[in-house]
Amino acid sequence: MRKVAFYTLGCKVNQYETEAMSELFKNKDYKIVDFEEYADIYIINTCSVTSMSDRKSRQIIRRAKKHNENAIVIVTGCYAQTAADEVLKIDGVNAVIGNQNKCNIVEICRSLSPTSSYNAVFDIMNSHEFENLTINNYESRTRAFIKIQDGCNQFCSYCIIPYARGPIRSRDEESILDEIKKLARNGFREVILTGIHVASYGFDTNTNLASLVLKIDGIDGIDRIRLSSIEPMAIDHTFIEMVKSSKKLCRHFHLSLQSGCDETLHRMNRKYTTAEFMDIVNGIRDIFPDAAITTDIMVGFPGETDEEFEKSLAFVNKVQFGDAHIFQYSPRRGTPAAKKKQIPPAIKEHRSKLMISATDKTRADFIRQFEGQTMDVLFERGNDGVYEGKTNNYIPVFVKSDTDISNKLLDVKMVEAKSSYLSGEIVK
Repeated sequence: MRKVAFYTLGCKVNQYETEAMSELFKNKDYKIVDFEEYADIYIINTCSVTSMSDRKSRQIIRRAKKHNENAIVIVTGCYAQTAADEVLKIDGVNAVIGNQNKCNIVEICRSLSPTSSYNAVFDIMNSHEFENLTINNYESRTRAFIKIQDGCNQFCSYCIIPYARGPIRSRDEESILDEIKKLARNGFREVILTGIHVASYGFDTNTNLASLVLKIDGIDGIDRIRLSSIEPMAIDHTFIEMVKSSKKLCRHFHLSLQSGCDETLHRMNRKYTTAEFMDIVNGIRDIFPDAAITTDIMVGFPGETDEEFEKSLAFVNKVQFGDAHIFQYSPRRGTPAAKKKQIPPAIKEHRSKLMISATDKTRADFIRQFEGQTMDVLFERGNDGVYEGKTNNYIPVFVKSDTDISNKLLDVKMVEAKSSYLSGEIVK
């Protein structure tokens, strides 16, 4: 039996696609092994969202041949899509597959030898069909990611992803619902709807995300529906009005802000102002007062002055995010922002520290308000009698239990708030 090893970098979409490709190999009687083990085939699913992602991808590619110099090495994902020739020149790479054609990876693999050099990447900007990679056999039994969409039409000035993933393509609604029904039968309690630009789901198929949420709401066995990162303007008042009747949609909205300064947002080619963003946040909180509003914030974008950064910092403090991912701008070859004058690393580092400090405080303040409350928690794992789970609004919770409570949805009284989690006691 031939052995296959996978290594996945990047987002939840990549993780979902790796799991789907792994299942394709299993169905053809291949054995899946750990990446650090000896294997006949190594598949690296790459990310290209930052220059650091590219470097990490190259390091992992080079590592594969060290385990077996005669192995076949296949590189797929966003780095493969955007730099196919560059990747194929890396010593030991036998094939590159972009962000389409992954469903044929087993057949491509069978045609290769340890001396092959095959480029299976094509122009993804001409792709208009959703590649239906699905998962039928699941290892865990708590939370599952469901890829509902691919591609992005936004073309933010700093982002390589539209060039790596192509135009928006929505998955067939019945296919999504069928997969979620299988998840429910397999004991899953929560599904996370993910994609490259989840908010655009249905733009190309005359449906929409809110309608999909309400249909999933009717599937027995699923207790929670969670949305992955979403563009702010998608969560408008129409969306909120449509989904407010949902009993299963999690009160957690990850709205990608990027900057709290209008001038910076304009140069980023973001499609909203801070006032519009704040209006969306207030609309969510009016309907879902306990909602967690989380975000991504970039510092050091080309042209960001000290004054602009201070505006961004002040806006972040005004919104009071429940959590935030702070990152420094990284130029991506081929994007408009990469051609602009860059801000020195030391300034980006300083701004990053200030923003992290601010959002650490707002996260702690958000968590503290739930101390003493009783909330339902879906538990995922335990270690030495201490179990970790998540609230509906995505706060980590730790409790002690003498019995296995993995994959159980239980009421928990929150005893003490820490800076990044709650500790509690199960309500008997």
